[in-house]
Amino acid sequence: MCVAPMIDVTDRHCRYFHRLLAPTARLYTEMITTGALVHGDVARHLDYDQAEHPVALQLGGSEPAALAQSARLGEQWGYDEINLNCGCPSERVQKGAFGACLMAEPDLVADCFKSMQDSVSVPVTIKHRLGLDYDDSYGFARDFVGALHAAGCRVFIVHARNAVLKGLSPKDNREIPPLRYDHAARLMQDFPDARFVLNGGIDRVDEALTLMARFGGVMLGRAAWHHPGILSAISERMDPTRPAVQPQAVVEAMLAYAQGQVDRGVPLRMVVRPMLGWMSGLKGSRRWRQTLSDARVLAANDPALIGRAWSTLAGQAGLPA
Repeated sequence: MCVAPMIDVTDRHCRYFHRLLAPTARLYTEMITTGALVHGDVARHLDYDQAEHPVALQLGGSEPAALAQSARLGEQWGYDEINLNCGCPSERVQKGAFGACLMAEPDLVADCFKSMQDSVSVPVTIKHRLGLDYDDSYGFARDFVGALHAAGCRVFIVHARNAVLKGLSPKDNREIPPLRYDHAARLMQDFPDARFVLNGGIDRVDEALTLMARFGGVMLGRAAWHHPGILSAISERMDPTRPAVQPQAVVEAMLAYAQGQVDRGVPLRMVVRPMLGWMSGLKGSRRWRQTLSDARVLAANDPALIGRAWSTLAGQAGLPA
């Protein structure tokens, strides 16, 4: 099980929280551009907590040399995998000539991959869509994967939808183009020595487990953000021998983590943001969300707020406090 790279979502605080919920999941950073690493504050972009392992760095870029340099930085910082984004359809990303539009240039992507792979010892992987705009032909995806496979790539994360580059927002691109799991499965048949992790539309526990058995893994995106409890539920079903995740223990760990982050100058609101949807469906969940999103209360930067919110919810939901 993997948690998808999501811009402005899967920052290091979100990943730390997700690690508590899913002890063995593979976590991905939000996409970080090569420019931000080559010309920016590397520590700000690449810092993370050691508890996050296994954690992958996703890069956005289209220049082989810059990608190789950024991949080396990722390896130096200890990331377990370097992933190249070939699936983001946003106009901002397109203006930078990377993301999903790279699928129209498989030879360039192959050069980028080879440059990255030759620069690091950790795995380099590709995340991509099945096609561009309204071309639903299987041949497009097969030829793109084929070019990367010939360059040596053996792990592909397939968002099983097309990316419509003009006329659809990123949100619409996650919902309107139809899912085509059958085409993702055909890729497995045509490239049997490669691993294909399925992404797109996976938001139920049973569905995730079924698809996990069919593919080389599954990647959850917005479901993990809006309803993070799904990560615990899937983890427990994947390995029933592992002790179940106890919410109270997660709260205690987040309290300690939040204190450390606040002491470093991080606003509490950034730490608690991924926790808002965690208690969805339980009695008192609305109050939980309201408490942890109240700007006036959060302004005090007091991590004890997490404990108070939990005590209130636990009392209403009948959970151990």
